[in-house]
Amino acid sequence: MTGSGWWRAVRAVIGRRAQLRWVHLVLGGALLMPYYLLTAVVLAMLVRGADPFTSLRWQLVTFASALPLAAPTALLPLVRPLEATAARSLCGLPESVELAAGPAGSWDARARTALWYGLHLAIGGLVSGLILALLPASALLVALPFTDDSYTDGLGWPHAFAGAPAELAPLAGVGLLALIMGIAAAAGALLARCAPALLGPAPADRLAAAEERAARLASRNRLARELHDSVGHALSAVTLQAGAARKVLDTDPDFAREALAAIEETTREAVGELDSVLGLLREGEDGPAPAPSPTLMDLDGLLTRTRAAGVAVELTAPGTLDRLPPVVSREAYRIVQEGLSNALRHAGRVPVRLRIAEDRKKVEITMENPVDGTTRTRPTGGGRGLRGIAERVTLLRGTCAWDTVDGVWRLTVRLPLEAAR
Repeated sequence: MTGSGWWRAVRAVIGRRAQLRWVHLVLGGALLMPYYLLTAVVLAMLVRGADPFTSLRWQLVTFASALPLAAPTALLPLVRPLEATAARSLCGLPESVELAAGPAGSWDARARTALWYGLHLAIGGLVSGLILALLPASALLVALPFTDDSYTDGLGWPHAFAGAPAELAPLAGVGLLALIMGIAAAAGALLARCAPALLGPAPADRLAAAEERAARLASRNRLARELHDSVGHALSAVTLQAGAARKVLDTDPDFAREALAAIEETTREAVGELDSVLGLLREGEDGPAPAPSPTLMDLDGLLTRTRAAGVAVELTAPGTLDRLPPVVSREAYRIVQEGLSNALRHAGRVPVRLRIAEDRKKVEITMENPVDGTTRTRPTGGGRGLRGIAERVTLLRGTCAWDTVDGVWRLTVRLPLEAAR
């Protein structure tokens, strides 16, 4: 073995990681002691001739009987996270190893926790017992040639070195110490190897974590859609309104004033919708409730602001839209808002035809606007308009389609009503 190999072997036995694993093993032995003492007292009371305090045979019987008594303790909720924290801190596990962060949520996880707890206490108890028994013996052997043998009277086994060379007892003591260290290192490595399998997340825990991550991602996507649709539409409308006001500021002041008033109204509505979206982030906190999200009942205001930007919008809809389920009405409003934003951004001031139809099973939204060779092209990156519409429709189990036919851009959305009620 090379010098570096010897050094690695020594570090594996006496390095910082090995020292922490020793502490973990001794902790297991300490946790076993109450169960061991209780079992020893019960055996001494119930079994004639039982001597669990001085007889090695009865000590082993007591040890084996105490482990089943300790295992049910692992069913307590705090045992699993505490054992996982101890294993993470003292077993020298890699950072990539995933251990449980909370109580067991299934019987599979509880069973694995009980198995780990029993293994920790069993190995820790054995190693602690060996340390208590063999470490003094090792010190006694090392000191044997330099003292008289009066203090070994009654032990018996030190007299085996009476006729041996003087250096044999210290060598045996050093060997015994190395054996203790090797056993402790091997036991610590065994526990470190078992920890990920027994304290790692159960399949149910992994599924719950995946569902939580998916819920967080869905919430983020929802916020992104709401911000894109509300603020994006307002900015598109304000851009066109400001441009129109600038062009006619000197020739048509009345129109310019109307455009500035429309800008004021649009930004006010945008601030209100932004507060509604940010209110989603404050759910569960104390404070005023966020403003309700707009629905198709607020469609007139949206169309008025769009027309103020110079876009002629022709609406065909039933007399009232208040019979729609709230979630469908909210999502339909956002879909119409994003459709108008797309027309403002990519087609400019062109007439838009909006048709809303409903029956007992669905609500259908159709938007059309002419396009020609001068129409601004859709950006290749960062656009979320049509993708956001598709996401909203998918959440409601609806369908959507868009295409350009004979110079007319058409968006068609169908939202089922039965699933939302």
